Amino acid sequence: MKKNIGFIGLGNMGFPMSKNLLESGFTVYGIDLNKEAEVKFEQLGGIIGVSISNLVRLCDTIFTSLPSTNAVEAIYLGEEGIVENSQPGTVLIDTSTVAPDLNKKIEKAVINKGMYFLAAPVSGGVIGAVNKTLTFMVGGSKQAFEGSLPLFNALGENIFHVSESVDSGTAVKLINNLLIGFYTAGVGEALNLAKKSNLDLEKLFDMLNVSYGQSRIYERNYKSFIANDNYEPGFALKLLRKDLGFALDLAEQNQLDLPISKVLFQMYEEAEKSGFGEKDMAVVFKKISEQKTSIL
Repeated sequence: MKKNIGFIGLGNMGFPMSKNLLESGFTVYGIDLNKEAEVKFEQLGGIIGVSISNLVRLCDTIFTSLPSTNAVEAIYLGEEGIVENSQPGTVLIDTSTVAPDLNKKIEKAVINKGMYFLAAPVSGGVIGAVNKTLTFMVGGSKQAFEGSLPLFNALGENIFHVSESVDSGTAVKLINNLLIGFYTAGVGEALNLAKKSNLDLEKLFDMLNVSYGQSRIYERNYKSFIANDNYEPGFALKLLRKDLGFALDLAEQNQLDLPISKVLFQMYEEAEKSGFGEKDMAVVFKKISEQKTSIL
């Protein structure tokens, strides 16, 4: 079983995941641009103060959890990045959600250096990361996947190897987030209609939660955010908008027109431009409640 693990990106998702690896008995080296996050990680028993070149030398598996396509590309393919400092046989696992084309680009570079690359986006949010209940949708080498199962099992409950096509897990994640986009917008509009109709939103939840209108996103968005009028992000609206854009790109590459999804993407774009991008995606409810028309 692998013992020395590297973790690049100690943010909202990466920090609890790296903490869970530590608690499972692995030696974990952490890197983040935020030095406060590194200090917190060290206080939990993690090791900090290593460069990427040293991380690759010390660890046989490296996880990344990063906020953007640009960050992922720089960490893997930059002049001081992982590939440039590669050690043959290292398994690299990216849990970020990026464009499928970048998955393929990284895999090509990694294979040329004798390493393995798994694109393993996750679902479950910060709560799932904290509680070890994440879902992993993994694309890439089945051999590398099976060898990494003890690590995945330390982080989540539902671990899926989609296929050996490295971007297959990303495709599943984008479809998942496309549905989340629909559900979130639907909850925002439906609850505003209920509010305008003078319905008690708590009673409404109790009724719809045992009806076909029930959904996990309804429960999440209402109970954790809307009911408390608190939109500190679990999953920021700007990140959902990013993933919807990737889903539309994927549809275009497959010569598929998704007209309703295009309108949905425009809704989230407008919400982000209106200053809601840093808030949790459930803030769509608040955005709708503040507008004068029925279109975001």
